[in-house]
Amino acid sequence: MSHSDQIQVGTTKEVYDPHAIIDKWVKVWEDKRTFEAHCLTSDDGETRARAYVVSMFPYPSGDLHMGHAEVYSISDAVARYLRSRGADVLNPIGWDSFGLPAENAALKRNLDPRNWTFDNIAVQAESFRRLGMSFDWRTRLHTSDPEYYRWNQWLFLRMYERGLAFRKEAAVNWCPVDQTVLANEQVIGGQCERCGTDVVQRALTQWFFRTTAYAQRLLDDMAQLEGAWPSEILAMQRNWIGRSEGAYIDFQVGDEPMRVFTTRPDTVFGATYMVLAPEHALVDKLTARQWPAGTNPRWTGGHASPADAIEAYRRQASLKSDIERQAEGREKTGVFIGAYATNPATGASIPVFIADYVLVGYGTGAIMAVPGQDERDWEFAEVFDLPIIRTVRPPADFDGKAYTGQGPAINSANPDDGISLDGLAIDEAKRTIIDWLAGTGHGEAAVTYRLRDWLLSRQRYWGTPIPIIHCPDCGEVPVPDDQLPVRLPERGYQLRPEGGRSPLESCQEWVQVSCPQCGGAARRDTDTMDTFVDSSWYFLRYPNPAYSDGPFDPAGVARWMPVDEYIGGKEHATGHLMYARFLTKVLHDLGMVSFTEPFARLTNQGQVIMAGKAMSKSLGNLVNLQEQISAYGPDAVRVTMLFAGPPEDDIDWADVSPTGAVKWLARIWRLAGDIGTADATGPATAGASELRQTVHRLIAQATVQMDGRRLNVAIARLMELTSTLRKAIDNGPGAADPAVREGAEALVRMLSCFAPFTAEEAWERLGHEASVCDHGWPVADPALVAEETITSIFQVNGKVRDRAVVATDVDEATLRELALRSDKVRQAVGDGDIAKVVVRVPKLVNVVVAH
Repeated sequence: MSHSDQIQVGTTKEVYDPHAIIDKWVKVWEDKRTFEAHCLTSDDGETRARAYVVSMFPYPSGDLHMGHAEVYSISDAVARYLRSRGADVLNPIGWDSFGLPAENAALKRNLDPRNWTFDNIAVQAESFRRLGMSFDWRTRLHTSDPEYYRWNQWLFLRMYERGLAFRKEAAVNWCPVDQTVLANEQVIGGQCERCGTDVVQRALTQWFFRTTAYAQRLLDDMAQLEGAWPSEILAMQRNWIGRSEGAYIDFQVGDEPMRVFTTRPDTVFGATYMVLAPEHALVDKLTARQWPAGTNPRWTGGHASPADAIEAYRRQASLKSDIERQAEGREKTGVFIGAYATNPATGASIPVFIADYVLVGYGTGAIMAVPGQDERDWEFAEVFDLPIIRTVRPPADFDGKAYTGQGPAINSANPDDGISLDGLAIDEAKRTIIDWLAGTGHGEAAVTYRLRDWLLSRQRYWGTPIPIIHCPDCGEVPVPDDQLPVRLPERGYQLRPEGGRSPLESCQEWVQVSCPQCGGAARRDTDTMDTFVDSSWYFLRYPNPAYSDGPFDPAGVARWMPVDEYIGGKEHATGHLMYARFLTKVLHDLGMVSFTEPFARLTNQGQVIMAGKAMSKSLGNLVNLQEQISAYGPDAVRVTMLFAGPPEDDIDWADVSPTGAVKWLARIWRLAGDIGTADATGPATAGASELRQTVHRLIAQATVQMDGRRLNVAIARLMELTSTLRKAIDNGPGAADPAVREGAEALVRMLSCFAPFTAEEAWERLGHEASVCDHGWPVADPALVAEETITSIFQVNGKVRDRAVVATDVDEATLRELALRSDKVRQAVGDGDIAKVVVRVPKLVNVVVAH
């Protein structure tokens, strides 16, 4: 069945065909440059408000998919709405075009990654046009262009100069088949998620960005984002950064100090054993030659010596990702290293183990284990028959194992050393023991973070070359700025060289170079940068992607940044979003930008799933976007995406169908034709006044919903308006009545945000020559909606900060969103933390802030 057969609506002479109108209106928009921002790089006397709307840019792995359709339908509706409200809008587009998928695809097809990448970009660009996306195509950029990645290298060098880019040896996940480093999230059950090969741990010298230097600022600056970013994302970032207050405590193992970090230094009297991460540098130093006499057989793992036990256990631990190692409910494993540490508070000798539930990158990579107060330690102690000492008295009715609640300290005294915590509450006990540790030289107060430095080295070809030259005499030498970009070689390299070398290392003609300092023989660095580097600043370059005097045009950034509306998936909460925030702060410290947060507001879109599951080839539940567009047209697919629920909700394609959207759009198309051919010279008829009230009430309600980004509810109001107008035509006052025309024109103007092709065609059928995009969003007459609206008060800690006129039937979520988006409310909240938001629909919202 052809698409025309599936979507025909009307008589043989009057058929709504959403495909026939695409080329016509795309050409009109391009010829008239409808969606170009008026002032791209500076104000130039522009008096309109500006609005910068950015979607996380796509990766060109093939044609657009259902996820692309969703996120860009959301961002395009927002961009069109803001433009229709009079703002000068910048809605850019680019491609995140570096990365390993292109490399793997090139290997599979025996292609240059460039060809595969840019062929896909061409396909996606055409698909975007035919979806009606209102991009300003002057902004187009590709991160794999030398003109772009030159500035990755330039930024790297500025960070290198300040000690924020550095090189050190690190243990990494290595796939011997793909011959590349894998992130922890790419290791499933000890195997590469792409090829299923067993992953091994390798010690490689890697490049890092010192994100830990900005850990506290990344936390503090979240105050700017409260109410404008989803609370879930902020919570995920706080947890990822993981600020912990506590103390360092030094234990002695013979002559070797072992420093641990703990948030509960008051429990040191209950430390009955120590645990090191298997990768910890002290393990090799401290491991005994043989098992001490009387060693518990459970501690040895059945091995003849500590060295054998540790080698076997490390091999086993290397097959697990950090996430797997810390998963709750896992059986605790470990081995004794044959050494004992001295507890500084009790003087007792306690055994030292290695166990995979301790990570080398968190804290010091060593813990004092207090099984009486920690569930994981209790589980480990049970497995290995270790002592358990409670240091906090649990309630009388407590019948569990480890007790983690409040209570007075017990079993926490050493009269010989003049220290006793017994009877003290936890907070007082912490202060007392920290003072004692500092006074006796056994430790000190400390703050640590879970956040790790950003490992950006990749042993890949299709990425930004790291601009460092290694000279045997001068050491690490930055490539001079006037020699940037360091371009990728276009020939002479192997994508999969023998011996585990990186592809760039295989191109000796490219690798061999003269040292910029001494002129002697030297070698280029053969790693490329993680593609998250590309995406950490691309939004700064959009206003002028051809700018050649720096990574971005200062005038364009001053005009548009920070981004007003950023749209993308929550899966980027602790990756891309964190990196973009980090780099923005670095740029601020370099004096290059005036702001410290790149995205003023963030909208997360849900996933498009099928029958309750994420789409995948293996499950056989893929939905092909182009097939959906071919069957129903781009407008119907867009409307279906937006009407299915709020932007953040998942869309189960098994529960929706564009058929209903096609029928609704066809009704509007026919309605416009009926009105456009009617004789509208007569006066208003009976019922027109009531109709105008209904029309303006629905305009007001749709406007409120759009301001709150509840796009699905706004579409529902447009559907209601469509039914109202159809009844007015069929049952009076008729298609020729001015009130009916007024309502239809308002409907079509609002529709242009969601179904742009149908809206343009309907506007033309109403008798207009100019594009509907030139006529803006309709404004409700307050006199006609007075009984249907109310002024809602927005308070911060009980003090009135702003007001808004809303529909009397506004829902709680919309009213809350409106209040939190208010500039006056956000200014009043300032650096405070929002404790709660009290909503009394429809009259009041009170934001309670804890300063």
